[in-house]
Amino acid sequence: MREADLYGPVKRFLAGQGYEVKGEVGGCDVLAVKEGCLLAVELKVAASLKLLLQAASRISSVDQVYLAVPDTAAILRADRQGFLRLLRLLGFGLLVVDAGSGLVLPLLDPSEYRPRKSGEKRGRLLREHAELVGDPNEGGSDRRTGLMTPYRQKAIRVAEYLEREGPTRVGVVREHLGEPRARQILYGNVYGWFEMLGGGVYALSPRGLRELLVWTGPARRDGR
Repeated sequence: MREADLYGPVKRFLAGQGYEVKGEVGGCDVLAVKEGCLLAVELKVAASLKLLLQAASRISSVDQVYLAVPDTAAILRADRQGFLRLLRLLGFGLLVVDAGSGLVLPLLDPSEYRPRKSGEKRGRLLREHAELVGDPNEGGSDRRTGLMTPYRQKAIRVAEYLEREGPTRVGVVREHLGEPRARQILYGNVYGWFEMLGGGVYALSPRGLRELLVWTGPARRDGR
């Protein structure tokens, strides 16, 4: 499908809404007028940065901006909701053209969008930022190599204590480190670093010893 193939269906759709529609006016793929309202549509067979930039260039000269893509556009299959969310943030509308029938489905109308803030997510981010000691992670680093988190930093402190002192009761670890979550960290054993010996006594596991060396090496010490 070509971009020009989208024009006919979009023109018929807008004409059905009472617009006078013309193509390629002032650089706009589609320009439609109705009772003084000026509407522009940018046609593309695939969503791209170029499409968004073209649409953005129309905002200052028209009242409403739509994007029009075929229903075969990859973005609609890969992340439709994410794409719609982005268009809301930008204030664009979206028309989807059925490649077979030529019918147009208006998925989104242009509007000023103000996303609702999530107090829970905001609070979680603030807590993690405050609890993370130093700045141990390089922004943009590969997540597969593992990231330092506040929880991991606490687990490392516990592991270092057991490496240094040997098998120890939970209460002693908590008191000496001043770490109120020591029991949760040892009992949860998220990373497999600890062994329960009984009677509330924990020791560092062989895996814990190996991985502690990785996380406390010279390249990982920043912020600890």
